[in-house]
Amino acid sequence: MIQFLGNIEAKADAKGRVFIPAGFRKQLQAASEERLVLRKDVFQKCLVLYPESVWFKTQSQLRRRLSKWNARQQEVFRQFVSDAEIMIPDGNGRILLPKRYLQMAGIQSEVRFIGVDNTIEIWAKERAEQPFMDPEEFSEALQDILGDAPWEEEDENDQ
Repeated sequence: MIQFLGNIEAKADAKGRVFIPAGFRKQLQAASEERLVLRKDVFQKCLVLYPESVWFKTQSQLRRRLSKWNARQQEVFRQFVSDAEIMIPDGNGRILLPKRYLQMAGIQSEVRFIGVDNTIEIWAKERAEQPFMDPEEFSEALQDILGDAPWEEEDENDQ
């Protein structure tokens, strides 16, 4: 399973082309992921790059939870997939971010790539320079989520 980690600055050129950071490209190549899917994040004003296999798993997970015979649920699914576009990096590792996506995310030229689990988020640099949560709110949220969980050490065989 592919896992991205990192926070890397980059610049989009006048046409909207941007280099995928080398570390992320290496991970994609190692996982034989040649195609990516781009869409605006559902909750935040950023873009999300999904390796194609991750996109199809995500899409399938959503489809399984929605009924084709429920009009509202069908609209939700249609909205989710219609906002997505396939990206194939060129030989130099660049992708072209269409203007509508740049506008959706408020990206001018400077961007920040953030590895988030099995996806890569693309933020306008100035948005990503601010904390996503207030530090105190973050620690309280972690405590609420994990505070009662027993401490578990990773077994070497689990890796």
